[in-house]
Amino acid sequence: MTAIKHALQRDIFTPNDERLLSIVNVCKAGKKKKNCFLCATVTTERPVQVKVVKVKKSDKGDFYKRQIAWALRDLAVVDAKDAIKENPEFDLHFEKIYKWVASSTAEKNAFISCIWKLNQRYLRKKIDFVNVSSQLLEESVPSGENQSVTGGDEEAVDEYQELNAREEQDIEIMMEGCEYAISNAEAFAEKLSRELQVLDGANIQSIMASEKQVNILMKLLDEALKEVDQIELKLSSYEEMLQSVKEQMDQISESNHLIHLSNTNNVKLLSEIEFLVNHMDLAKGHIKALQEGDLASSRGIEACTNAADALLQCMNVALRPGHDMLLAVKQQQQRFSDLREHFARRLASHLNNVFVQQFTQALLQLYNRSYFLSVPGHDQSSTLAQHSVELTLPNHHPFHRDLLRYAKLMEWLKSTDYGKYEGLTKNYMDYLSRLYEREIKDFFEVAKIKMTGTTKESKKFATLPRKESAVKQETESLHGSSGKLTGSTSSLNKLSVQSSGNRRSQSSSLLDMGNMSASDLDVADRTKFDKIFEQVLSELEPLCLAEQDFISKFFKLQQHQSISGTMTEAEDLDGGTLSRQHNSGTPLPVSSERDMIRQMMIKIFRCIEPELNNLIALGDKIDSFNSLYMLVKMSHHVWTAQNVDPASFLSTTLGNVLVTVKRNFDKCISNQIRQMEEVKISKKSKVGILPFVAEFEEFAGLAESIFKNAERRGDLDKAYTKLIRGVFVNVEKVANESQKTPRDVVMMENFHHIFATLSRLKISCLEAEKKEAKQKYTDHLQSYVIYSLGQPLEKLNHFFEGVEARVAQGIREEEVSYQLAFNKQELRKVIKEYPGKEVKKGLDNLYKKVDKHLCEEENLLQVVWHSMQDEFIRQYKHFEGLIARCYPGSGITMEFTIQDILDYCSSIAQSH
Repeated sequence: MTAIKHALQRDIFTPNDERLLSIVNVCKAGKKKKNCFLCATVTTERPVQVKVVKVKKSDKGDFYKRQIAWALRDLAVVDAKDAIKENPEFDLHFEKIYKWVASSTAEKNAFISCIWKLNQRYLRKKIDFVNVSSQLLEESVPSGENQSVTGGDEEAVDEYQELNAREEQDIEIMMEGCEYAISNAEAFAEKLSRELQVLDGANIQSIMASEKQVNILMKLLDEALKEVDQIELKLSSYEEMLQSVKEQMDQISESNHLIHLSNTNNVKLLSEIEFLVNHMDLAKGHIKALQEGDLASSRGIEACTNAADALLQCMNVALRPGHDMLLAVKQQQQRFSDLREHFARRLASHLNNVFVQQFTQALLQLYNRSYFLSVPGHDQSSTLAQHSVELTLPNHHPFHRDLLRYAKLMEWLKSTDYGKYEGLTKNYMDYLSRLYEREIKDFFEVAKIKMTGTTKESKKFATLPRKESAVKQETESLHGSSGKLTGSTSSLNKLSVQSSGNRRSQSSSLLDMGNMSASDLDVADRTKFDKIFEQVLSELEPLCLAEQDFISKFFKLQQHQSISGTMTEAEDLDGGTLSRQHNSGTPLPVSSERDMIRQMMIKIFRCIEPELNNLIALGDKIDSFNSLYMLVKMSHHVWTAQNVDPASFLSTTLGNVLVTVKRNFDKCISNQIRQMEEVKISKKSKVGILPFVAEFEEFAGLAESIFKNAERRGDLDKAYTKLIRGVFVNVEKVANESQKTPRDVVMMENFHHIFATLSRLKISCLEAEKKEAKQKYTDHLQSYVIYSLGQPLEKLNHFFEGVEARVAQGIREEEVSYQLAFNKQELRKVIKEYPGKEVKKGLDNLYKKVDKHLCEEENLLQVVWHSMQDEFIRQYKHFEGLIARCYPGSGITMEFTIQDILDYCSSIAQSH
């Protein structure tokens, strides 16, 4: 390595005025490449620059070349990898990290030591040495010529060292005292050596002279040591005494620690006991209320509610780790569980009895009404008159008010015993569905009777079971032997069939009535139907909303939120879906609770939709125009229900019924169009105003009064468009088929009627049709006038047609009188054939002809006659103009004047 070092110094660094201080043979870590050398160098010129140079052999291998150099000031970190174990690897952190593996650990250590010394001497910025042994890092770099930078190197780091100012001054004084110091350095050196020997001798003598004082000092030291030994003996005795005290204090400390530990344990035990006593101790009053509390009185219900809440809090307390292993805790939990089971069973039984009691009471009221309707020989008219005033549904508010007292207990039951809660829910649905079915059917029967005003004779009273026996039988079946609803379903269904037999027969008889003509009903009848239908909807809406609100409050279910998914079939309500999902007794999630409200409402009010559809069918049979009233009323109630809760049972049910009403409305429009197409006119009588034109007027007038400010105005506008196009097409069709009445008369009268109707009603969506009707009326009026008037002065008209033909051939107008066939003599002859008497006679015959064609209800005779008068005067003026132009100065005039024509027409009109 020394030879390589000298070679590198000679070949590479000396030409660059650099001195090589340390060298290490390395290769890159992880790569199999040729070795290279890392060299630590300093420049010989000032200021000194310290570098780390990478030197590599040439490819041919005969000389070394300088590859890359880094300034030492750019070196940030030197990482030796391991400060304890020998490891040849090390890293140098310049602008990037260079990983090296040295050929030996000694070379690596020598190189790192040299780097550290150069850093300490030349750089202000200190390099960070990581994982480097402390032995390699000296505290300071000693100065001097012979100081070696590396441990084994013979070369000095720096052979030149400057003298400080004092050293220079001392040397100058010494050299001034010896004149030959500069001329004879050897003599000066010998003199200095002799003086140094003299000084050394003086030092030795001084030391020998001080031996006596040294001996005295030694004696004093021996005495001091004896005193120290005595002090140590006393300290030892003191230490033995303190050791016994220490043992006693240790015993006292240990005893105090045990006492403190015992107190801490007692405090914790007391805290645990207080926690269990405070949270798992149920007051005797609560226990008594749960076991014997009166569930019929308000005070008893409040006491039971408070006791149930306290029991629930005790059962739901969050026990700390280990509490559940205590026997007392297990016994208390078992006691709470028994109390909960007992009270839940007692509460469910009591609520079942309350349901039965309320159902029985409602049945009695219902049977009283049915009994009154069904007594043989009773005056039906008086019964109907009474019920015409009482078109109302029974009020269930008292029942709801009584049951809402148990709402908190139902919430407790829902959270503690979901099975019994679900059983009560099903029982409530069973009771209410049968009760509401009977009440609603009776209510709709009264509505149907009020709509028709008549009813058939009811069946004999013998077919209806007696009121007292039926109620008693059903009550017994509801109570059952165990106080539950076992076996009550079949009896309730049977009784429902028997008691509602008369009502079904009445309903079927009403629905089987034949269609009534709209002409037999006046506005009062339709207004009566509208009021009845509105009253029906107004009674159903609060009934459903009140029941839904009660279900939500009593059974503690969520409502008034959007419901995801579609509704299940009715069979799911009888224990299917919800029971299968929650048979473990766990409460329903929020979305399922909202579904449950709708399912309960569907089960309870399952008869509303079919009864409404039956009522709508009856109203449609009574008068097809009733569908207009029903569409407006139903739309308004659907809109109101959707504003309250778009997904509620009421909104959904009314929406389904609205579809049926809309279908009937569309059917009504289609029937009117079909009736237009099927109209047949008599061949022997004049047509007049067609029936469907009059019906459209009636329909439009009625619709405008009904749909004023209605939500479904768009449906009416679509119907208007369909109807008016049908009217236009079929008016033209009838006019083409008419034999008795001229086509123009049929078109003129009917389109005049349509135009008058649209002008009066001012229907905005039919403005274009109104203009079209006016245009058709005007066109056909003009056509009829021209066709009917024809040529009243036929020969005179033929004469002037010949005159116009000659003029058209190129003959000048004033020369026409020279034509043989059109001379003045011929003109006078033709004029004499039309005296005033003949003209009046012809106009009179024309008036009678027009009178036969026109109908009286449209009153267009005078309009047509006036138009004919104007047309006749126009022809007269045309003839006079021809005479004036073609026969100037002849003095030829008609035998009647325009005034005569006006007089003729006026007298003819007055005479008829």
